[in-house]
Amino acid sequence: MMKTIVTTTETTMMVKMNRSDQNEAQHMTSLEIAQLSGKNHKDVLKAIRNMEPSWMTITGRKFALCEKTYLMANGVEKKQPYYSLTKTETLYIATKFNDEARARLVLRWEQLEKERLMEMQKPKQRPKEIRLLACDEEVLDEADDILGDELAKLNKYSRNCYTASEIAKVFGMDGRDLNSFLADQNIIRWARGQWRLTQKYKHMELTEDRYKYVHDLDGHRKLVSYLVWTEKGREFLLSLIED
Repeated sequence: MMKTIVTTTETTMMVKMNRSDQNEAQHMTSLEIAQLSGKNHKDVLKAIRNMEPSWMTITGRKFALCEKTYLMANGVEKKQPYYSLTKTETLYIATKFNDEARARLVLRWEQLEKERLMEMQKPKQRPKEIRLLACDEEVLDEADDILGDELAKLNKYSRNCYTASEIAKVFGMDGRDLNSFLADQNIIRWARGQWRLTQKYKHMELTEDRYKYVHDLDGHRKLVSYLVWTEKGREFLLSLIED
């Protein structure tokens, strides 16, 4: 049962590269490497750091270290480092992986190269425009992938739960009526902009938090949660209302 969730909002990725060909070469992040290889990201970071000195000895350069910024629920920013690697660097890191993980990385690079070839066959634009669009699309696509993966993980336990509106519909009510009734029964209470279980019912596994991304009036993306009812919670409410 998931008890504590670290909420995040839209990330702004500030990437500092130390090579002149960064705008031209394709890259794979350590986040994607971790996903493809089935490893924890922190373990991939550790492996990259351990292999970096040997790489520097041969090539004279470090791996490109980047970071993304999360905004925690309490308003405090948290930074997470990750690496952005070229194909050669990725395959060098993959020498420490098993055969299956290396195969996934090779196939992913094959896919990236096919996509790059298709992109090159599109009508030409001015070089500056092409670089800017590629950079924007790369950042947006990667940000969407990261946010989508995080949202799927956050909603792992609430996937098969019910909203108040779905349960209320059985009795010809709407979600607001049901929530008002439950508040009168001291089962839920309004706290910090959302409905929460009261202390008496808090540890009975009746509810979960479901998460979604919304945009505020300034266009900033943020993560919000709302209460949904488990199957046990649904049966509890049906029994309560029918009685």
